[in-house]
Amino acid sequence: MEKQKTEELNLLKFNNQIIMKNILAIYIVLFSTTITNAQLACSKYYPLKEGTTFEIITYDKKDKVGAVVNYEVKNATLNKATMVATISDDKGKEVTTTEYDILCTDKGISIDFKSLMSADYLQQYKDMEIDMTGTNLEIPNNLSVGQSLPDANMDATIKVTPINMKMSINMVDRKVESKETITTPAGTFDCIVISYSTEFKMGLKRIGTSKQWMAEGVGVVKTEEYNKSGKLVSYTLLTKLNK
Repeated sequence: MEKQKTEELNLLKFNNQIIMKNILAIYIVLFSTTITNAQLACSKYYPLKEGTTFEIITYDKKDKVGAVVNYEVKNATLNKATMVATISDDKGKEVTTTEYDILCTDKGISIDFKSLMSADYLQQYKDMEIDMTGTNLEIPNNLSVGQSLPDANMDATIKVTPINMKMSINMVDRKVESKETITTPAGTFDCIVISYSTEFKMGLKRIGTSKQWMAEGVGVVKTEEYNKSGKLVSYTLLTKLNK
């Protein structure tokens, strides 16, 4: 009788262990799924899943390649992802690497103001110490034609012996202009178009306008920059995407 009770107790303990392990396994799966969904749902437009990579190439007005920038999403969590950008010249030689954070907000995402520094300038000042301050770029999920968006800016001090150079970049009058379908080497995308005015100052002040084509689940597909006379200065295209 005692032996039978002991065997029954051991069997009960074993079954409880199996049940607890199964519950733990289910919890882990659910928790992992929640994290993944949170990463993907944080932004309607930007793919923030860790490991996502994409390539953007900048061109001048004569279609000459200026820089090739390869991006990778790293260290993605429930509320933040780090974007690492590797910049190469037109010959494919790696020039520099930079990174910035994308933060989740209750309305969408907030992109670190460091991202406003273009690839061309990062190439030019890659060996110099740069201090930056600014206001992040806000991208809400509920974009609609006619909607106005907050301004963004970046102020930089480039330390060059014996003097420091000052640079400022302002994105103002941001507005959702239209919806368009465009094709790039990475595919065909239904985009929302955001226009804004640009103010660049480094000694002299340069004013222009820009347009940005953005697709859901992809991010920026194309940009165009115009001078104050409305003539095209440069543009970028999404050429590769792996998510």
